[in-house]
Amino acid sequence: MSTPPPLTIAAAASQPAASVLDALGTTATTGLSTTDVAARRERDGPNIIRTHRTTGWMVLGRQLRSPLLGLLLGAALVSAIVGEGTDALIIGLILTVSVGLGFFNEYRAERAAAALHAQVRHVVTTVRDGTPGPLDVQDLVAGDVVHLTVGTIVPADLRLLSAEHLECDESILTGESMPAVKAPGAVPEGAPLAELASCAFMGTVVHEGSADAVVVTTGSRTEFGRIAAGLGERAPQTEFQQGLNRFSGLLAKVALVLSGTIFVVNVAIGRPVLQALLFSLAVAVGVTPQLLPAVVSTSLALGSRRLAEKKVLVKRLVCIEDLGDVDVLFTDKTGTLTDGRISFSHAVPVAGQVAARLVGLGLLCNEAQVHEGVAVGGNPLDVALWESPGVGAAAASIAGDRRIAVSPFDHDRRLASVVVVPHAAPGQRLLVTKGAPEAVLDRCRGVDPAARAALEAEFRRGNRVIAVGTRSEGVGDTLSADDERDLDLAGYLVFLDQPKPSAAASIARLRNLGIAVKVVTGDNPLVTQTVCRELGIDVAATLTGPEIDALDDDALPAAVQATSVFARIRPNQKARILRAERHAGSAVAFLGDGVNDAVALHHADVGISVDGATDVAKDAADVILLEQDLDVLADGVAEGRRIFANTIKYVRMGTSSNFGNMFSVTVAAAFLPFLPMLPYQILLNNLLYDASQMTIPSDNVDEEQLERPSHWDIGQIRRFMLRFGPISSVFDFAMFAVLLWGFDAGRSLFRSGWFVESLATQTLVVFVIRTRRFPFLRSRPSRPLAYSVLGVVLVGVAIPQSPLHTPLGFAPLPLDLLAVIAGFVVVYLAVVDLAKRAFFRVRPPARPRPLARPHRHRVARISARWTRHHHPGPRRD
Repeated sequence: MSTPPPLTIAAAASQPAASVLDALGTTATTGLSTTDVAARRERDGPNIIRTHRTTGWMVLGRQLRSPLLGLLLGAALVSAIVGEGTDALIIGLILTVSVGLGFFNEYRAERAAAALHAQVRHVVTTVRDGTPGPLDVQDLVAGDVVHLTVGTIVPADLRLLSAEHLECDESILTGESMPAVKAPGAVPEGAPLAELASCAFMGTVVHEGSADAVVVTTGSRTEFGRIAAGLGERAPQTEFQQGLNRFSGLLAKVALVLSGTIFVVNVAIGRPVLQALLFSLAVAVGVTPQLLPAVVSTSLALGSRRLAEKKVLVKRLVCIEDLGDVDVLFTDKTGTLTDGRISFSHAVPVAGQVAARLVGLGLLCNEAQVHEGVAVGGNPLDVALWESPGVGAAAASIAGDRRIAVSPFDHDRRLASVVVVPHAAPGQRLLVTKGAPEAVLDRCRGVDPAARAALEAEFRRGNRVIAVGTRSEGVGDTLSADDERDLDLAGYLVFLDQPKPSAAASIARLRNLGIAVKVVTGDNPLVTQTVCRELGIDVAATLTGPEIDALDDDALPAAVQATSVFARIRPNQKARILRAERHAGSAVAFLGDGVNDAVALHHADVGISVDGATDVAKDAADVILLEQDLDVLADGVAEGRRIFANTIKYVRMGTSSNFGNMFSVTVAAAFLPFLPMLPYQILLNNLLYDASQMTIPSDNVDEEQLERPSHWDIGQIRRFMLRFGPISSVFDFAMFAVLLWGFDAGRSLFRSGWFVESLATQTLVVFVIRTRRFPFLRSRPSRPLAYSVLGVVLVGVAIPQSPLHTPLGFAPLPLDLLAVIAGFVVVYLAVVDLAKRAFFRVRPPARPRPLARPHRHRVARISARWTRHHHPGPRRD
């Protein structure tokens, strides 16, 4: 078949559905053939939106964006012009290597993020070659026939073929907060976008109902694609990023004070202005945490790879650390605490019904699609009913019955209903309603106490129960929520979802990590309590949806903190519960996989979903578990804390000996008759130091540092700097005295001796401050860190002894001076170790956590995540 010409969505909206199918060369029942798909894919390409691809040039641009770097390059250029060509060349080489080091690590991290990001997949039920089945949305082409259900993110611009109470949230395109009602009838030609009721648009969300539709346009040719190509949205900063910014701001202020003081003092005592500028800028570079972004990116990339191996996929790398920050986890019950393999157990008929007929009623009021005996789509309960062993007799009992009206399930009513024309009585109409027992019983007229007792017994066994009610009087051919009344209870459909064997151990492990596990579910309280008791979750306090509605916002936080089980909860109540817990000061994670979880996922500090979740849930989540297992989540929490611990190691390095050495330079420059180190010697020292720190992300972390959440505390970092920086400076001043009066060192020997001593102290101290254990030898560093630090020290010692000492302005060090330097280093490490023990033994009170973090607007986050999903590279977060 030849490939038909492209069709616009506006043209499709104004034509009858049959004409659109003809124009696209497809049919509603069989869809496209494999041959048709290949030709159209060749013409139109994949169904993706390519925006903001991260490239090597972009990463290099970020490395070159530092204003200090620009000033240094400018000063080096001036040096070359005035005849200091050697100095300019050395500075240029050092800066080139430094930028290259940062670029290599950050670009590698970006590529790792892109590879992980590509694993996120969205699927939609699609008919091809006459068979419905799941298909990755990127593989859709014009002419594909798809099925939409509640919670589906519309994967392309579609023309509706049929619809049942379909409503779509189109606020991402139109700005309208209310869902748009959809119907398959053609609209007048020239109607504006907001009035194209016969179409569904890429990026919008099915709010209610279901539909069959045909793909008209894909990728950048869709209405959303045209908008998304120009989007410049940036995800809101996490608390981890905010902490990094606060720390960088702290050191930037310190660098400004030190470099400004040095410049003024050197000019005042008569040194050349250019030399003073170069020297002050070099000191500023020495204090500024230039490699902090690269260290963080490398840590996050390494952590993401480790998590991917453990079946945890992180959509935004910075969320790894936020995952380690969590101290309260809210989780759904089904599939997380239970096996998730829901199976139909038995029917409990009442009022003279028989079991086969009761199951048959459940099959009539059912949203699963059945093709050649295989059920797809719909909720797991509907699929389980069709897959039950005795379904044959039940299906026979409804053979010939015809559905003429449907009211799909929604989470407010907790019901689904159909109007059926019985095959035995074509002139009659039968209303069948199925849903949560409480919702069905509330709509029944007179329920026998024995029926209520039977329901209670099933709940206490931990079984999931669906109630079925019917009405035959006064039923018309149409259906609305108002018709779900005056029902006769037909009975209960009982399903099994056993507690997961590994869940109890996983919950205990999370508890040992300092995380409180709380269950939020739409299921019955008694069922939830039974499951929680089996898994070791405290059920002393339980709140239900109506009880939460009765609490105002002032009383809710205290009630939520005292409660671990929340049952019969509606979606908007989940979000309210999370807001209350966060208001009380907790860092909250929410684990959910359904349509009704999307709002809560947005309101959590870390939204977590699973690979088999609905599209809305996966898009709302920050982290996706490739295995629906809490033990996998515990691995993610531990990894997040490990990354934070290693980042803090670099931070403490920058605020202890590194800061102390630069402070020493500032003081020495004011009193020595010569500069204590030349500008390019400081830059070389800083380059070697940075090289030794690039392996910090690979370092081991003591188990005790993983037991509790760790939070940014700029006050503690400032205290750490003021405690340990002066210790480094004291040893530097002592070294100055030894060099000047013990060895009568001239300029070159002085600079050589202090270059080696300062490099050794500021790099080797990582072995001390990387652990809180005393002595530090009780904690073993990773091999890469040990080798890089020791290797850099050896290089630093070798440089003055090598032929490079002359062009670099050094002099060879005598053996007795090297021995003195070694002794200084050993004593310095011992003193820092003692100071560290005292610092962490007396802990100042922790600052209270912020009451609430900025709310992330739902539509904006869906827009950003959809856009990021539909391109092969990650955004820079």
